[in-house]
This record gives sequence, structure tokens and C-alpha cells, in this order.
Amino acid sequence: MKRTALTGLFLTAALLGSPAFAAEDLCGANLQTIKDAQVSSGTNLSADTKAELEKTQADAVAAQKAGNDKECIALTEKAITQLKTLGSGSDGGGVK
Repeated sequence: MKRTALTGLFLTAALLGSPAFAAEDLCGANLQTIKDAQVSSGTNLSADTKAELEKTQADAVAAQKAGNDKECIALTEKAITQLKTLGSGSDGGGVK
């Protein structure tokens, strides 16, 4: 009986603690995705798009360092969506 209760406590602690780690991991993963996309498609991006992505990336890193993972995720998700939109366009990577 004691083992079951103890196991339950450990599982509960793990489940309650995991969203914080997941948010931090998602923020870092998104930042890496943006960095990789800039390197791989850097020649196809306009100067304005590059500047906007660099600013968004800097803002996301600042949010991450401040402990605001939600803001970091929001910024990086927006940038990734923009990169996907640019990548699927037929205008050669210009800003839409």
C-alpha cells in the first residue's frame, strides 16, 4: 500500500513538473528551427524578411532568458509560420 501511494506521488510530481520543461524545450527547439531555416534559406530571403526574423529571434531569446517561455513560444511560432508561408509561395521568397 505504501509503495502504491509513493509511486502515485512521484507520478503526480512528474506530471505537474513536466509542462514547465516542455515549454522550455519547445522554446529552444523553435529557436533552433528558426536558426536552421535562416542558414538553409538565407539566400532566398529578402533583406526585410531577414531583419524581421533576426529581431523576432532576439526578442524570443530575451523572453527566454527572462523566464517568459510563453512569450518565447509565441514569437517563435509566429516566425516559423512566416517562414513556412514564404517557403510555400511561388514568388521566390519575397514578402507577402
